[in-house]
Amino acid sequence: MARPSDSSHLSADAVDLPTAAARPAGNGFIRRYSRHKSAVVGAVVLAVIMIACFGASWLAPYGKNQQNLDLAVHGPSLDHWFGVDELGRDYFSEVLYAGQLSLKIGLAVGILATMVGAAAGVIAGYFGRAVDDVLMRVTDLFLIVPGIAVLAIALRGLGQRDTTIILVLSALAWMRVARVVRTQALSLREKDFVVAARASGASHRRVMARHLLPNMLGAIVVNATLAVAFAVLAEATLSFLGFGVETPRTSWGTLLEKASGTVGTPTVYLLYFPGLMLFLVVLCVNFIGEGLRDAFDPGDGER
Repeated sequence: MARPSDSSHLSADAVDLPTAAARPAGNGFIRRYSRHKSAVVGAVVLAVIMIACFGASWLAPYGKNQQNLDLAVHGPSLDHWFGVDELGRDYFSEVLYAGQLSLKIGLAVGILATMVGAAAGVIAGYFGRAVDDVLMRVTDLFLIVPGIAVLAIALRGLGQRDTTIILVLSALAWMRVARVVRTQALSLREKDFVVAARASGASHRRVMARHLLPNMLGAIVVNATLAVAFAVLAEATLSFLGFGVETPRTSWGTLLEKASGTVGTPTVYLLYFPGLMLFLVVLCVNFIGEGLRDAFDPGDGER
């Protein structure tokens, strides 16, 4: 028979075991993700795009904004894969350099929005009642705000620097993460391992950090990928409308804006290639998100 002291001296560390067990095993996680072929292809394609863009200084055949006015404007060829623009620049190189800024903004917004949303969601779900009501009403307020209009006004007033764009986009991308995390926190806070952690004297911060968030990792990561896709498209939309990245800096959105008048002309390829890069990145990110969802929650993928 167990001694009474065996059950009366539970420590906060002792109740960490259920949390660890809830995390997917490394080998099992990789195996489940690898079964999702489109997610694997998406991860490979996205990795190639990111390496090509962020390594453009070494991989691009020509320098950024390098002009050769002796070159006539022409479409894709063996020497210039994406053609040559009206300024005599190799368009493949320009697209790679523009991708640096688009991807940087997308990744930064994804990380920042996920951190803010996860923090707001777990606090609202864990404490409930008045805290939940206040945080969810703030979330609802941000959800009903017309995003593009607010972004345009904010960037006009605060300036169109990279940091400003990232902060403003993050302010409009954290709500989805917050609502998903809050829903899961409401359910998890009643589980035995959370109740045991509270009964053992674990602080609120420890319970949220060690028991709630690790068990919501799958939903958080999946929604982070959606935030990246949102940010890449939102930045491109803003730049296309003239409210995003300021010249002489370029992103895929600014390339689209500059080529918007080429529809129906022989230089319409200037519109195709930045649009193709945006399409590929968003498609790959969504495939990766689906693969991660199935890998973190195999039961969901089997239904």
